[in-house]
Amino acid sequence: MEINNPLYKNIGIHIMCSIFTVDKGKVKILLIKRKNNPFKDMWALVGGALYNNETLTDGLKREVKEKTGIDLDNYYFSNVFDEIYRSPVMRMVAVSYIGVIDGDKVSFLRETLKTNDADWFSIDKIPKLAYDHENILQDSLLKLAKLIGETSILKSLLPDRFTLPELQGVYEAILRKEIDRRNFRKRMLNLGLIEDTGKTRKEDNKKATKLYRFTGRVIDKDVF
Repeated sequence: MEINNPLYKNIGIHIMCSIFTVDKGKVKILLIKRKNNPFKDMWALVGGALYNNETLTDGLKREVKEKTGIDLDNYYFSNVFDEIYRSPVMRMVAVSYIGVIDGDKVSFLRETLKTNDADWFSIDKIPKLAYDHENILQDSLLKLAKLIGETSILKSLLPDRFTLPELQGVYEAILRKEIDRRNFRKRMLNLGLIEDTGKTRKEDNKKATKLYRFTGRVIDKDVF
């Protein structure tokens, strides 16, 4: 490496995080509204520039904490985005992660030093995003679909007890396809991924619905 070579100068790293939750069976993404240029007042994924004295994961946790107030514990590496002109300021390579939280148990800051707002958005109703964040988000959704078969990631997205329609809705939203209701129940139980809690939940005037929970088993392959 020739340290004085100008081609090494003016390059940085963005740490980006697509933070997902499930709200009443709907998969949602946490977005922040930028306070500063470039892309002032536009919605964006949570993230920012990596300091030169921190690791990628240290930078990830710091940026999430600074921009949302959230202490992120559950996260997964997703991808790298190296388009030369993805930032109008300087060459910035983006390293993306997926974060998962229970939105009912975690609160976030609506405004910070660098953000004007923050909110959950359904993944099928995303506003126009800053930078190339729409590409990063869509890529993260593909990664999330892969993770639900390889890891116990859904345990961090769903409450401790849930109905089968809620669980199926999450699978269909992430996988972006419809699943037969009877086949879904049969496969989830046969694979040993969930179990009946023996409890029910009644909403409005509807019939009481069985509640299930995850067993903790991971099959390391696609479920559907």
